[in-house]
Amino acid sequence: MPASQRYVALLRGVNVGGHAKVPMAALREACEAIGCTDVATYIQSGNVVLCSPLSGGELRTALEGAIPERTGASPVVLVRSRAEMAKVITGNPLPQADTRNLHVAFLTEKLDRKAAAGLRELEFPPEELAIRGTEIYLHLPNGLGRAKLPPVLGRRLPVPTTVRNWRTVTKLREMLDP
Repeated sequence: MPASQRYVALLRGVNVGGHAKVPMAALREACEAIGCTDVATYIQSGNVVLCSPLSGGELRTALEGAIPERTGASPVVLVRSRAEMAKVITGNPLPQADTRNLHVAFLTEKLDRKAAAGLRELEFPPEELAIRGTEIYLHLPNGLGRAKLPPVLGRRLPVPTTVRNWRTVTKLREMLDP
């Protein structure tokens, strides 16, 4: 059996506005049921750090099968390795942004050239967006709740996405260290 690797699993749309309620204990049990170890959740919005011998793609598939059995919810799961999460932080293309208003949209796959070009054309000053691989960085100086860019972005994205604030991103990266 291959050596285990540390991953973060990000569940899309759970425990938001009373929809898709997923108890964190049940989420941890679902992870353990597919052989994951050292399972830890962070806040109630579907963030899990774990060890698994599976590849990222295999882990995503396994979690998307196991979570509904334990919780009744069927969220899209996005998986990132320790190295990928480190790259999200070190590759921040908006280093001047106030991190209290910086968010990262995690995509299930890289956007094709046409979709990426269409997003780059969006302009909602002072809001900014930058696409890097399978992540979109969002600087929303007036806060997420009043931002105009995220709703438009959500309608234009051709792949499933989940957004986390910078504080959560950096905390999850820290949790990936043994």
